[in-house]
Amino acid sequence: MTSSNNNRNNNRMSKLYPQKNKKAGAAKEWKKQTDYSAEQLQPDDRIVVTIKRIGINGEGVGYYKRKAVFIEGALPNEVVRAKVIKADRGFIQAEMVELEKKSADRQPPPCHVYDKCGGCQLQHLSYEAQLQAKEELVVEAFRRYTSIEAEVLPLRPIIGMEEPWGYRNKAQLQTGIGRNGSIITGLYELGSRELVDIAGCPIQQPIINEVIEAVKQIIQELNIPIYNDKTRRGNIRTIIARADQKGQEVQLTIVTAEDRLTDSKRFVEAVRKNISIVTSISHNINKGKGPLVFGEKTILLWGKERLGEQLGKLKFALSPRAFFQLNPKQTIKLYNAVKEAASLKGDELVVDSYCGTGTIGLWLAAQAQEVRGIEVIAEAVRDARENAAASGINNARFYEGRAERLLPEWIQQGIRPDIIVADPPRTGCEPEFLQAIIAAKPKKFIYVSCNPSTLAKDCKVLLENGFELKNVQPVDMFPQTSHVECVILMVRKE
Repeated sequence: MTSSNNNRNNNRMSKLYPQKNKKAGAAKEWKKQTDYSAEQLQPDDRIVVTIKRIGINGEGVGYYKRKAVFIEGALPNEVVRAKVIKADRGFIQAEMVELEKKSADRQPPPCHVYDKCGGCQLQHLSYEAQLQAKEELVVEAFRRYTSIEAEVLPLRPIIGMEEPWGYRNKAQLQTGIGRNGSIITGLYELGSRELVDIAGCPIQQPIINEVIEAVKQIIQELNIPIYNDKTRRGNIRTIIARADQKGQEVQLTIVTAEDRLTDSKRFVEAVRKNISIVTSISHNINKGKGPLVFGEKTILLWGKERLGEQLGKLKFALSPRAFFQLNPKQTIKLYNAVKEAASLKGDELVVDSYCGTGTIGLWLAAQAQEVRGIEVIAEAVRDARENAAASGINNARFYEGRAERLLPEWIQQGIRPDIIVADPPRTGCEPEFLQAIIAAKPKKFIYVSCNPSTLAKDCKVLLENGFELKNVQPVDMFPQTSHVECVILMVRKE
């Protein structure tokens, strides 16, 4: 690692574990440097900030003369001496220099690369405090985008985990070559293209870490070229391992930048011989320059075409590119929250928009008259249909297309859903889909969201068009990160 990278890592470590400045005259100097109006601030100016809450990206949020200040590594109730990085018209970005008052909830993170990886944002905050911070994220989003204040927001206590470690059932890791010539797998360091090796990641299921390490060793022994995104040469660019909930089977996918996986026959033989828990090996081709991990073409090299998974009584078959929740234990709690919000009586038509592999729709099917799922990815639609068949569910049908197009078509045909469920990506629902919901006039709309900001923005549209918000249920799907999932229930006003 270069000296500049070392400096960057040291800087981030100092943000997470700042030390008091004990030089003579330091306090006097700070007093002299911090008497600015918010409008006068320039980069490198010093300010003192009391942190009020955690921001959407895990940063501490405080205020300097009524202007919001974002400081990475700072925690609620801490008093921070900071250096201004950017003074914008609407906010201030600053870097922690000293920690004047430390939070009682601050703790040493267990991960040895936490200061560099960026995959987690809250390991230095106790878990109970993490849960509280995530509730506050939801409250702040609704206050900001809908003007609903905390006192009237129908917020339920967040559903956390009993054991908030080792929960992720899938690793999707970029490959690279370390300083000693060995293969590393991990994530890119924040703000750079420096790959951080996350071997032994404490939020991954242990079996996932073991499989990734064994695969790296096989690739090294076979001397299969690792892709270099700077020179655009090499073969393997990503290793993906997904385990079933019981930890008994692992689906392995190798993504290459070329049409073939170098020495694929010997690679498959070595994996079969040395990693018995792997029951499927696939090869995906991605020649693109963008951030997408998967390419369009996937080839099964050996084993099962799909990974078997089970949630409750439901059975799922997952192809390598199929989306499935990364935290199975919390997924059951999340889907039960959806089921409670639906409160089905048995005579309802439920539309599961953005349905993916059909998980939510199938979770509700036993209590509904009919479920219709809509998904734009053809491969996921096929998986959903097979999942319904495997679980013995015959009242759920899945359609390929966009919800904002199919839903209006069904309405024109006289098919009106009683309940619409949406689980969109972080960007939220498409505006056309929100208009389709308004036109459909369902009795209930249930929104599953991984982004409180887009959730609140979309809710505002519905609140202004005949819907009211009944309850908001946060679920902690990703402990140690700043992400929070929510299930909200909106009902159509009579």
